Amino acid sequence: MVHDILAVGAGTLVGIVLGLIGGGGSILAVPLLVYVVGVQSTHVAIGTSAVAVALSALSSLVVHARAGNVRWPCALVFAACGMVGAGLGSTIGKSFDGQWLLFLFGLLMIVIALLMLREPQGQIKKFVPLTKASMTAVAPRLAVFGSGTGLLAGFFGIGGGFLVVPGLVAGARLPLLAAIGSSLVSVFAFGLTTAANYALSGLIDWRLVVMFVLGGIAGSFFGGRIAARLAKQKRALSIVFAVIVAGVGVYVVVRGFVG
Repeated sequence: MVHDILAVGAGTLVGIVLGLIGGGGSILAVPLLVYVVGVQSTHVAIGTSAVAVALSALSSLVVHARAGNVRWPCALVFAACGMVGAGLGSTIGKSFDGQWLLFLFGLLMIVIALLMLREPQGQIKKFVPLTKASMTAVAPRLAVFGSGTGLLAGFFGIGGGFLVVPGLVAGARLPLLAAIGSSLVSVFAFGLTTAANYALSGLIDWRLVVMFVLGGIAGSFFGGRIAARLAKQKRALSIVFAVIVAGVGVYVVVRGFVG
């Protein structure tokens, strides 16, 4: 019972963060599952987190697709190449010692926090749609960025949205809002691929998935409402969150190093 309550609470916290500032909140899922919920296996935490990330991305994708923010040709090429990377990355991740994997995860959190502290890029001036004419120029860039991002997402069991968005911007010069909407196709695909790979090895706690997702749905609702009231302070919220992620990352690294 306590285990379930903690899982719902952890999911709620991640949902609130996602609702407040968007991408990046799911990076907290694995540390919360390990250090708060008490999941003993790092691999089970990653597998469980991957399912939750995929479901969360799918719900957000529906919203963005209805709003016309998804550029499907670019998104599908990026996601397809990334799924290959995610399959390879998750296979490598399963073979890694759990303690070392957690240590590397902490380092990743610190890097993400530093990237979040940077000033956001402005809108890209020229969008290059993926057509027969632009295929030879755009598709290779999308393939390279997609497979590399998928590899990292699969290895660490994260959505990778913080990497997918700049990858889509660099690969096809997508406007920021379109890049965010289109990135959810990849986040869903990467999470699904990683989850399937971990599920084949029995490394997913399905009851925990349900509890975590229920909390995430509630948290996203409240986070979104809070975000609407604090829209002008979104940059400040991102900075505060980046500092928290960096702090948790340092803690995870230290625990992984001494543990």
